[in-house]
Amino acid sequence: MHEMSHMGPRAFNHDQSQDAEAEYDRLRDLARQEANKRGSCFQRSQEAYTSGDGAGAKELSEQGKAHGRKMEEYNRQASEFIFRENNANGRVEADTIDLHGQFVEEAEEILEERIKYAKAHGQTHLHVIVGKGNHSTHHVQKIKPRVEQVCRELGVQYTTEENAGRIYVNLSGGPAHMPPPSSQPQQPHQYPGQQHHQHAQPQPQPQRQNQQDPVEQVVQRVLPRVVRKLEKACCVVM
Repeated sequence: MHEMSHMGPRAFNHDQSQDAEAEYDRLRDLARQEANKRGSCFQRSQEAYTSGDGAGAKELSEQGKAHGRKMEEYNRQASEFIFRENNANGRVEADTIDLHGQFVEEAEEILEERIKYAKAHGQTHLHVIVGKGNHSTHHVQKIKPRVEQVCRELGVQYTTEENAGRIYVNLSGGPAHMPPPSSQPQQPHQYPGQQHHQHAQPQPQPQRQNQQDPVEQVVQRVLPRVVRKLEKACCVVM
């Protein structure tokens, strides 16, 4: 069984338009509906098989698999949508990845690919937004433990930042000590909500151009792989 919990009902780490929030909720809800239909088909398939109706059992099983494929496709769309929204140009820095709204399985694959990309391009560290678990059942952080597991498996050091909803990952091979503040003035994290669409095609800026590359690489390479892995699961906690 794959862990599909996420950081809670609020999938965005910024002020976002109601339309965007509604689209994310719509996709996840469609996935849950397909999961329920899949479960019903598989249950009836088992009942038909037990009663000796082999043909009926096979037909119901195929229907269940079809609903399962639709479920995974809706979840893929939701994961891609929220990832693009939360990691769009101007929403996070080039050394930051936001995993809000991702299921645990999705977050694991996304982070693995993002770390590999960062190391391949000479990036020395990564800030990972994992959320504090404020909206999760019993306020338990679900994404953070999986992020820490991924870091251990990849052999990189990490530490929780002053903001408990963020993890600092050192990609240079040393201990995970937070670097001193930069002497250069930094723009505060601003999440423009509906202004995002106005900045969809900004003037080329080197530091922001680099930000888009890992986003697109994750979308194109990771999410289809997540779907293939989850298709193997017979039961998914929705």
